[in-house]
Amino acid sequence: MTIIYSIYLILIGFISLNVLYWAVFAVAGRFGRADDNDTVPLPLVFRKIGVLIPAYKEDAVIIESVTENLKQSYPADRFELIVIADSFQPQTLAKLATLPIRVFEVSFQVSTVAKAINTALARLSLDEYDILVVSDADNHMAPDFLGRINKAFAQGWRAVQGHRVAKNMNTSVAILDAISEEINNHIFRKASRVLGLSSATIGSGMAFEPSLMKTAMVTQHTMGGYDRELETNIVLSGHKIGYLEKAFIYDEKVANRAVFENQRTRWVAAQWQFLTFYFWRGISELVQGRWASGFKVLQAVFLPKILLLGLLFACISSGLVANDPILWKTPLVLLLILCGSLLISVPTYLWKLITLREILLIPVLMLSFVRAVLTMRKAFKRFLHTPHTSKTGMNMP
Repeated sequence: MTIIYSIYLILIGFISLNVLYWAVFAVAGRFGRADDNDTVPLPLVFRKIGVLIPAYKEDAVIIESVTENLKQSYPADRFELIVIADSFQPQTLAKLATLPIRVFEVSFQVSTVAKAINTALARLSLDEYDILVVSDADNHMAPDFLGRINKAFAQGWRAVQGHRVAKNMNTSVAILDAISEEINNHIFRKASRVLGLSSATIGSGMAFEPSLMKTAMVTQHTMGGYDRELETNIVLSGHKIGYLEKAFIYDEKVANRAVFENQRTRWVAAQWQFLTFYFWRGISELVQGRWASGFKVLQAVFLPKILLLGLLFACISSGLVANDPILWKTPLVLLLILCGSLLISVPTYLWKLITLREILLIPVLMLSFVRAVLTMRKAFKRFLHTPHTSKTGMNMP
């Protein structure tokens, strides 16, 4: 019994740290602001912006996305869309050739986003663009997105993350995925900036000074987590990443459990690989007194929210089976704190979409996440692609 209690105390201690982390950041995000500054006059200089769009077998959505993204209010001669086309059909390439964009055709034995972006960076001159933006093949930038990016760089930023939100909410899985994304925006991006840390990147809707991006992209150890490494290398080089809450970019959310599990498998594998390579670097940063960069690296130690919820439910259930109040009351309190933290992180516009159906789906997605953890090794050697098919309208918060 002593051994069991020791293991329980260690587990609860680790879970408590996780819950404290989520709670502190959730509250911070409510009492602070992101890096948008609408009181500053619009800049007179329109920087030349290149929008990198890595796309692997995205024939179903790429034409629509390119057409939508050309509708920027930014001067047409000051931005350019660059589609990095990997394994596209000839007819799709022919259609892209008729549009006022650049297309880089690429092919890899094992395709990854990092390889596609690095290939494009190698083909581009560093002085060709003042800013490089990364957008997913299915993403639609709000008409003022590039204008807000330009304004942030005029204020001195060299790296910023925009506000990615759901483009579709046509299924319960998509609604929950949209809610999860907004919670992450609140915790990892807005709250991080409120507390003086760099915003987390998210793989798209992010913008960088070309030389800074190229340097940060040189080292890539993970199969599907290039954005985490890009973010980390920028932070370790002494720069901060801003967050623009009003710079919207619309992203297709996964619509079914199978795609959800596949996507989370890739994310979990990337997080594990990231920790393997960067954990001790984070410890070293803390030891040397560089708290902001050290803590930013070690944020990857904290558990994903859905896995944390699952662990707390498991602890409560075990305590009830053992008929020991201490074993179930402690995780119950932690569960209530965590749920409160997540609830205050959800924006108002999403509340009206939650029904009993979405609530009942949460335990099912927890099981999918557990399976993703158990099968993450399959994502170590090959990139698990998330297919995009949605052509639904945008959902403006």
